[in-house]
Order: sequence, then structure tokens, then C-alpha cells
Amino acid sequence: MQKNPPASSRKLKLIPLVAATYFMVAGGPYGLEQLVQTSGYKLGLLIVLLVPLVWSLPTALMVGELSAAIPCDGGFYIWVQRALGRFWGFQESWLSLMSSAFDLASYPTLFVLSLGQLWPPATQGYNGVMIATGILVACVLWNLFGAKAVGDGSVLLGILLLSPFIGITVVALFRHSAFAAHTATVSWSKGGLLTAIIVAMWNYMGWDNASTVAGEVENPQKTYPRVMMITLVVIVISYMIPIAAVWVTHLAPAEWSTGSWSKIASMVVGQWLGVALLIGSMISTFGIVNSLTLSYSRLPLAMAEAGDAPRIFGRRLANGAPWVSIVACGLLWSTVLIVLKGNFDRLLMLDILLYGASLILEFIALVVLRMREPQLVRPFKIPGGLLVATLLGIPPTALLMLAFIRNRNEQLGPITLFNHQLGPINSLNLGLMFMAAGVVCYFLAVQWRKPLVRAADGD
Repeated sequence: MQKNPPASSRKLKLIPLVAATYFMVAGGPYGLEQLVQTSGYKLGLLIVLLVPLVWSLPTALMVGELSAAIPCDGGFYIWVQRALGRFWGFQESWLSLMSSAFDLASYPTLFVLSLGQLWPPATQGYNGVMIATGILVACVLWNLFGAKAVGDGSVLLGILLLSPFIGITVVALFRHSAFAAHTATVSWSKGGLLTAIIVAMWNYMGWDNASTVAGEVENPQKTYPRVMMITLVVIVISYMIPIAAVWVTHLAPAEWSTGSWSKIASMVVGQWLGVALLIGSMISTFGIVNSLTLSYSRLPLAMAEAGDAPRIFGRRLANGAPWVSIVACGLLWSTVLIVLKGNFDRLLMLDILLYGASLILEFIALVVLRMREPQLVRPFKIPGGLLVATLLGIPPTALLMLAFIRNRNEQLGPITLFNHQLGPINSLNLGLMFMAAGVVCYFLAVQWRKPLVRAADGD
């Protein structure tokens, strides 16, 4: 099915894939600030510890089994297509690509906001859009060097990203009661608790993204289960330890807010570490964009090889990089970035909705493949038989339903589109519109495919 796959020497190994997966899912503790602000330290740490048990662990186990059993580029797209048929495979890929359109257009905007705190002109005029587009271009170019280059680079970026958090942790542990006079008790509400859980879900989201490059991973049957478990442990530790360390200083939870790690570092340690945390946030967003470009660019490749997309997307360089697919994804994300001009502050729920729908399809595929292909070789198999495989998808689905109910009336607007305001737009309705568009595109693709099939039969 694959054309010109990379040689063994250019394949991803265990540690680089762990690093790339870390960026696909987490990208460091950035993004957890609102969780601490709304729930406080004790409850916040409890949420950070428990949410992955019902949200991340089931997903990691599912990805571990299916990646080991069906190790090919396209990952979850191939699983769903094999289990549920071409229609649902197409929808799986469509939902993921639409989710990526907001993910990969929003992260460069966060990079610009962090840079703007060090260099204010970055956010003035069209500078922000130009810099954000430059980030996308840089990641596209990096990905053209192949999966191994992205994985090896993720190791270095991960070390640079986490170093300032090691600094704030070490210093904070020796500054007991440094802010005791400002200590305050958080009075949380049901709505605040649900908000904290949704923030945690978003910060533990994206485990299946690593599956799309399975054809470019060394010994994927053994590597993927290990990667899932190692990365999960690393993420939980990198989330909990810095928050717990700041808790020791008795800094009031009210001091936390979105993007406040730099301010907290300045208060606990000094201005120099605050700057380091700002730089770390830019490293985080760059690493996330770079690793997700690696992941999502394999979807058009796999679709082309399966006949669901034009064959041109299947073209690879000698190093295995699907260059047409990488460039096309970069153009998509750049277009969304320019059109929306950074209006991403309330797209969290839309992202979870689109991603959640694709995740549910993957859990269904896990169960269907267990029933339809019991003889499929599974180097790693979730213990407990079909019952456990079926029950595994219930906790993540329940959390998704809770998020949908909590935010079904959330408004995404007004959103600026080419200097015209649209909205307010309901996030659930907009998500359903994207899903409906996927159905329409599938049947358009079927009509486009018919003459190609007839031509092939004639040959």
C-alpha cells in the first residue's frame, strides 16, 4: 500500500516518538493555569491525576493495540475504514483534518502572543499574521526532512521546554510560605468544576495523532504500546510537579490565569525565569505545530493510497516525507489563520467536539475489529477480552457527553472573517455543520472516483 517508504535508518525510534507524542498531546504544562484558578491546588491536582485515568489511559490502550496490529501510515483512518467501511473511514479523516484546521492555525497565534510580551511590535498591524504564517512555513520545511528529523528535533525541543519548569520547581520547593499573606481559599461551583475538567481534557487530548506515522516507525508492534505508556507517565509528572511546587509557596490560586506561568515564575524566582518561561511557551507552540504537521499530513497520503483523495497526495521524497500532503496541509492551515485573523479564543469546545466524534469512531473500530477479525495478530492486546474492549470507550465518551451538555449553548463569536463579523455562532451548531460537510464531500468524492474506476477497469 505504501510507496517509497523510508529506509530503516530514517525511521522513528522509541525516544523520538515519545518526544513527538508528548508535543502532540501536551506540549508542557502551558494551558493548565485556568484549571488551578477555577479549582484551586488540591482539587486541581486531583483532576490532573484522575482525568487521564478515564480519558487518556483508555485512549492510549486503544491506540497501542490498533497501532501494533495495523501499523501503517494513516493510523486511525485505516482502522475505522477497515472496521466500518469506506464512508466512516472518510468521516474519520475529515473530522480530524477539520479539527487540525483550528489547532494548527491557533497555535502559531499563541506563539505571537508570547513573543509580543518580549517584543510588542509582534502583535501590531499585520506583523502577527506574518509571524504566525512564518511558523507554519518553518514547520512545513522541517517536516520535508522526514519523520526522523521531526522526532529527533522534538527531543531537543522537549528538553528546552521543560528546563524552566525544573527551575521553578527546584526554587519553589525551598520557598515555603513565601506568599502566605496572599493565601486564599477557592470557592468552586459545579460550573467551575466542569470547566476545570474540560481544560484537563483538552490538555490530555491527541493520543491517536501518533498513530498516523506508524509506517515510518521502527518496529511499531513493540514501540507503540511502550510509547503510549511512557508518554502518559511523563505528561502526568510534568503537569503535577510544577503545580505542586508552586502550591508549596502558598501563592493564591487567584494569581493564576491563562498564560500566567511567566508571571508566576517572575514572582516565585525572578524576572529572568519569567522570560525563560515565555521563551518556553514559544518553544511549546512551535513543537506542537511541528509534531502535529507530521501527524496530520499523513492523512491525505493514506487517503490517496486508498483512493479517497487525488493520487498526487501520495507522492513522497526519498526520505519518505509525503511532500505534496505536507505542503497542502500547510496551505490549509495558513488560509484558516489568515481568514480568521487569530479569532481562536473560544474554539476550544469546537475542537473537542470534532476530535471527540472521531475518537468515538476509533473506540467503535476497536470493538468491531475484535469481533470481525479475531485472528488478527495483535502484538499488544488489551486484557479482559471483548467486554473490557467495549467498556474501555465508555469513560471517554461520558466525558465528551458531559462537555457537550455543559457547553451546548456556548457562543463562538463574533468571529471576524475578511473584516466582516459573523456570529455569535453556537459551537455545537458549527460543529454539526462541519460534520454534515464531511458527508457531502464523501459523496462528491464517490462521484469523482467513478470515472477513475471505469478507466482502470478498461485498462
